[in-house]
Amino acid sequence: MLQPPHSSVQVAAVPASRVPARDRDQDAPWHTEAVCRRDEAGLFFAPSKEPTAARLSREEAAKRVCARCPVMVECREHALLQPEPYGVWGGLTAAERRVVLARRRRRDMELKKTARPANQIAAAG
Repeated sequence: MLQPPHSSVQVAAVPASRVPARDRDQDAPWHTEAVCRRDEAGLFFAPSKEPTAARLSREEAAKRVCARCPVMVECREHALLQPEPYGVWGGLTAAERRVVLARRRRRDMELKKTARPANQIAAAG
């Protein structure tokens, strides 16, 4: 599953038996531990002209795989930072990742707005 259509990896909810990142081999890339490496790429990436019901069912199955993955968080962050435009990564679909990215942008803008007046007060003070 490591080599989907555009050389990407996937991974959803935090599994009970996660290995903390600091306890893993720091030289090995995170995706070497991805559960999806053993699954078919088709589960994580849509075939062309996939009916909606089939897509939703496939995405839920992919998210169940992600839910038991020890590197789900790393995978999700990878997909958000790239950003990966297709597939299920870190338990999120492309549409769900767009929502997360939009929320992060709004939060960052709000933090900048609130930081600006504090900096102006400190400079004036």
